[in-house]
Amino acid sequence: MFRIVFVLDIYNGIAVHARGGDRKNYQAVHLSSQVCETSSPCGIIEALSPREVYIADLNILQGEGENKANIDELKSLSSTSNVMLDAGVDRQEDADKWLRIADTLVLGTETASMDVIRNLAGRYPGRISVSIDRKNGQLLSKSSDIPENPDRAIEMLNDLPLKDIIYLDLDRVGTSSGMDIDMLSHLAKISRHPLLLGGGVRDMADIAELENAGISGALVATAVHKQVIPVKQLR
Repeated sequence: MFRIVFVLDIYNGIAVHARGGDRKNYQAVHLSSQVCETSSPCGIIEALSPREVYIADLNILQGEGENKANIDELKSLSSTSNVMLDAGVDRQEDADKWLRIADTLVLGTETASMDVIRNLAGRYPGRISVSIDRKNGQLLSKSSDIPENPDRAIEMLNDLPLKDIIYLDLDRVGTSSGMDIDMLSHLAKISRHPLLLGGGVRDMADIAELENAGISGALVATAVHKQVIPVKQLR
Protein backbone atom coordinates (compact mmCIF):
# COMPACT_ATOMS: atom_id res chain seq x y z
CA MET A 1 0.00 0.00 0.00
CA PHE A 2 1.34 3.43 -0.99
CA ARG A 3 2.05 5.57 2.09
CA ILE A 4 0.91 9.18 2.08
CA VAL A 5 2.63 10.73 5.08
CA PHE A 6 1.46 14.11 6.36
CA VAL A 7 4.24 16.59 7.19
CA LEU A 8 4.38 19.00 10.11
CA ASP A 9 7.28 21.44 10.28
CA ILE A 10 7.27 22.81 13.84
CA TYR A 11 9.01 26.00 14.97
CA ASN A 12 8.59 27.51 18.44
CA GLY A 13 5.60 25.25 19.07
CA ILE A 14 3.62 26.12 15.94
CA ALA A 15 3.25 24.46 12.54
CA VAL A 16 4.77 26.49 9.69
CA HIS A 17 4.46 26.26 5.92
CA ALA A 18 7.74 24.94 4.52
CA ARG A 19 8.73 26.25 1.11
CA GLY A 20 12.00 25.78 -0.78
CA GLY A 21 14.05 24.98 2.32
CA ASP A 22 14.19 28.69 3.26
CA ARG A 23 13.49 27.93 6.92
CA LYS A 24 13.99 31.47 8.27
CA ASN A 25 11.01 32.72 6.23
CA TYR A 26 8.46 29.98 6.90
CA GLN A 27 5.06 31.38 7.96
CA ALA A 28 2.37 29.95 10.25
CA VAL A 29 0.51 27.32 8.24
CA HIS A 30 -3.03 28.54 8.99
CA LEU A 31 -2.30 31.71 6.99
CA SER A 32 -2.36 29.71 3.73
CA SER A 33 -4.18 26.47 4.58
CA GLN A 34 -7.61 25.65 3.18
CA VAL A 35 -8.12 22.70 5.55
CA CYS A 36 -7.25 24.04 8.99
CA GLU A 37 -7.80 27.30 10.86
CA THR A 38 -5.05 26.74 13.41
CA SER A 39 -1.29 26.42 13.45
CA SER A 40 -1.34 24.34 16.61
CA PRO A 41 0.27 20.99 15.68
CA CYS A 42 -2.10 19.09 17.96
CA GLY A 43 -5.08 21.02 16.60
CA ILE A 44 -4.11 20.19 13.02
CA ILE A 45 -3.65 16.49 13.77
CA GLU A 46 -6.96 16.39 15.63
CA ALA A 47 -8.68 17.93 12.59
CA LEU A 48 -7.00 15.81 9.90
CA SER A 49 -6.40 12.50 11.74
CA PRO A 50 -3.48 11.31 9.57
CA ARG A 51 -2.33 7.70 9.81
CA GLU A 52 1.33 8.79 9.73
CA VAL A 53 2.92 12.15 10.43
CA TYR A 54 6.47 13.27 9.67
CA ILE A 55 7.65 15.97 12.07
CA ALA A 56 10.64 18.21 11.51
CA ASP A 57 11.83 20.13 14.57
CA LEU A 58 13.07 23.30 12.92
CA ASN A 59 14.51 24.81 16.08
CA ILE A 60 16.98 21.94 16.36
CA LEU A 61 17.60 21.72 12.60
CA GLN A 62 18.54 25.41 12.55
CA GLY A 63 21.00 24.97 15.41
CA GLU A 64 18.86 26.81 17.97
CA GLY A 65 18.63 23.87 20.37
CA GLU A 66 15.63 22.17 21.91
CA ASN A 67 12.39 24.11 22.35
CA LYS A 68 10.07 23.06 25.19
CA ALA A 69 6.92 23.96 23.24
CA ASN A 70 8.03 21.67 20.38
CA ILE A 71 8.70 18.79 22.78
CA ASP A 72 5.33 19.22 24.50
CA GLU A 73 3.56 19.13 21.12
CA LEU A 74 5.55 16.06 20.05
CA LYS A 75 4.64 14.15 23.20
CA SER A 76 0.96 14.87 22.62
CA LEU A 77 1.12 13.97 18.92
CA SER A 78 2.87 10.66 19.51
CA SER A 79 -0.13 9.40 21.46
CA THR A 80 -2.50 9.86 18.50
CA SER A 81 -0.47 9.24 15.30
CA ASN A 82 2.43 7.13 14.05
CA VAL A 83 5.27 9.67 14.26
CA MET A 84 8.41 9.92 12.13
CA LEU A 85 10.69 12.53 13.71
CA ASP A 86 13.60 14.48 12.29
CA ALA A 87 15.24 16.21 15.25
CA GLY A 88 18.66 16.73 13.68
CA VAL A 89 20.18 13.77 15.52
CA ASP A 90 23.93 13.41 15.17
CA ARG A 91 24.77 11.22 18.20
CA GLN A 92 23.43 8.12 19.91
CA GLU A 93 22.39 9.76 23.20
CA ASP A 94 19.90 11.99 21.40
CA ALA A 95 18.44 9.05 19.47
CA ASP A 96 17.83 7.14 22.72
CA LYS A 97 15.85 10.08 24.07
CA TRP A 98 13.72 10.79 20.98
CA LEU A 99 12.86 7.15 20.35
CA ARG A 100 11.15 7.05 23.73
CA ILE A 101 8.64 9.48 22.14
CA ALA A 102 8.60 8.87 18.37
CA ASP A 103 7.90 5.61 16.53
CA THR A 104 10.59 6.23 13.89
CA LEU A 105 13.66 8.44 14.00
CA VAL A 106 14.72 10.15 10.78
CA LEU A 107 18.47 10.59 10.39
CA GLY A 108 19.17 13.21 7.74
CA THR A 109 22.41 13.35 5.80
CA GLU A 110 22.34 17.07 6.65
CA THR A 111 23.18 16.26 10.27
CA ALA A 112 24.14 12.58 10.78
CA SER A 113 27.37 10.89 9.70
CA MET A 114 27.42 7.43 8.14
CA ASP A 115 28.99 6.08 11.35
CA VAL A 116 26.07 7.41 13.39
CA ILE A 117 23.59 5.99 10.87
CA ARG A 118 25.25 2.55 10.98
CA ASN A 119 25.40 2.48 14.78
CA LEU A 120 21.82 3.58 15.31
CA ALA A 121 20.41 1.31 12.60
CA GLY A 122 22.06 -1.61 14.40
CA ARG A 123 20.84 -0.46 17.80
CA TYR A 124 17.27 0.19 16.64
CA PRO A 125 16.60 -2.11 13.66
CA GLY A 126 13.46 -1.13 11.77
CA ARG A 127 13.02 2.14 13.65
CA ILE A 128 15.48 4.31 11.71
CA SER A 129 14.75 6.09 8.44
CA VAL A 130 17.49 7.87 6.51
CA SER A 131 16.75 11.08 4.67
CA ILE A 132 18.96 11.86 1.68
CA ASP A 133 18.79 15.66 1.87
CA ARG A 134 19.33 17.65 -1.33
CA LYS A 135 19.41 21.41 -1.92
CA ASN A 136 20.64 23.41 -4.90
CA GLY A 137 21.42 20.13 -6.64
CA GLN A 138 23.86 19.11 -3.91
CA LEU A 139 23.65 16.46 -1.21
CA LEU A 140 23.62 18.19 2.17
CA SER A 141 26.19 16.67 4.49
CA LYS A 142 28.73 17.80 7.06
CA SER A 143 30.38 14.38 6.87
CA SER A 144 32.87 13.24 4.25
CA ASP A 145 31.83 9.59 4.71
CA ILE A 146 28.49 10.13 2.89
CA PRO A 147 28.85 10.06 -0.91
CA GLU A 148 27.68 13.08 -2.94
CA ASN A 149 26.07 10.75 -5.46
CA PRO A 150 22.59 9.56 -4.32
CA ASP A 151 23.12 6.20 -6.09
CA ARG A 152 26.23 5.49 -4.05
CA ALA A 153 24.63 6.76 -0.84
CA ILE A 154 21.73 4.34 -1.30
CA GLU A 155 24.10 1.47 -2.10
CA MET A 156 25.92 2.14 1.20
CA LEU A 157 22.60 2.05 3.06
CA ASN A 158 21.32 -1.14 1.44
CA ASP A 159 22.82 -3.53 3.98
CA LEU A 160 21.56 -1.66 7.05
CA PRO A 161 18.33 -2.70 8.86
CA LEU A 162 16.51 0.55 8.09
CA LYS A 163 12.76 1.14 7.99
CA ASP A 164 12.99 3.15 4.76
CA ILE A 165 14.86 5.86 2.85
CA ILE A 166 13.52 9.34 2.12
CA TYR A 167 14.71 11.34 -0.88
CA LEU A 168 14.14 14.90 0.36
CA ASP A 169 14.41 17.58 -2.32
CA LEU A 170 14.37 20.76 -0.24
CA ASP A 171 14.25 23.02 -3.31
CA ARG A 172 10.88 21.50 -4.24
CA VAL A 173 9.37 21.40 -0.74
CA GLY A 174 6.17 23.45 -0.65
CA THR A 175 6.44 24.46 -4.30
CA SER A 176 4.06 21.96 -5.99
CA SER A 177 6.64 21.87 -8.80
CA GLY A 178 6.53 18.16 -9.63
CA MET A 179 9.34 15.64 -9.53
CA ASP A 180 11.99 13.92 -11.63
CA ILE A 181 10.17 10.61 -12.04
CA ASP A 182 12.91 8.94 -14.10
CA MET A 183 15.56 9.67 -11.47
CA LEU A 184 13.27 8.48 -8.67
CA SER A 185 12.41 5.28 -10.52
CA HIS A 186 16.14 4.66 -10.96
CA LEU A 187 16.79 5.17 -7.23
CA ALA A 188 13.90 2.87 -6.30
CA LYS A 189 15.46 0.10 -8.40
CA ILE A 190 18.79 0.52 -6.57
CA SER A 191 17.33 0.65 -3.06
CA ARG A 192 16.64 -2.52 -1.08
CA HIS A 193 14.51 -0.42 1.28
CA PRO A 194 11.20 1.30 0.59
CA LEU A 195 11.86 4.72 -0.96
CA LEU A 196 9.76 7.77 -0.06
CA LEU A 197 9.80 11.17 -1.77
CA GLY A 198 9.68 14.50 0.01
CA GLY A 199 9.16 17.66 -2.03
CA GLY A 200 7.26 18.69 -5.16
CA VAL A 201 4.19 16.43 -5.03
CA ARG A 202 1.34 18.31 -6.72
CA ASP A 203 -1.74 16.10 -6.62
CA MET A 204 -3.17 12.58 -6.76
CA ALA A 205 -1.93 12.17 -10.35
CA ASP A 206 1.62 12.57 -9.03
CA ILE A 207 0.88 10.00 -6.31
CA ALA A 208 -0.26 7.51 -8.96
CA GLU A 209 2.85 8.21 -11.05
CA LEU A 210 5.13 7.66 -8.08
CA GLU A 211 3.43 4.39 -7.20
CA ASN A 212 3.76 3.17 -10.79
CA ALA A 213 7.46 4.07 -10.71
CA GLY A 214 8.11 1.83 -7.69
CA ILE A 215 8.16 4.55 -5.03
CA SER A 216 6.67 3.38 -1.73
CA GLY A 217 5.36 6.66 -0.34
CA ALA A 218 5.37 10.43 -0.34
CA LEU A 219 5.67 13.15 2.29
CA VAL A 220 2.97 15.76 1.66
CA ALA A 221 1.75 18.98 3.24
CA THR A 222 1.16 21.79 0.72
CA ALA A 223 -1.01 19.63 -1.55
CA VAL A 224 -3.18 18.73 1.44
CA HIS A 225 -3.49 22.34 2.57
CA LYS A 226 -4.48 23.28 -1.01
CA GLN A 227 -7.07 20.46 -1.02
CA VAL A 228 -5.62 18.84 -4.16
CA ILE A 229 -4.79 15.75 -2.11
CA PRO A 230 -7.95 14.95 -0.12
CA VAL A 231 -7.60 14.68 3.63
CA LYS A 232 -9.18 11.22 3.49
CA GLN A 233 -6.06 9.98 1.68
CA LEU A 234 -4.06 10.55 4.87
CA ARG A 235 -6.23 8.25 6.99
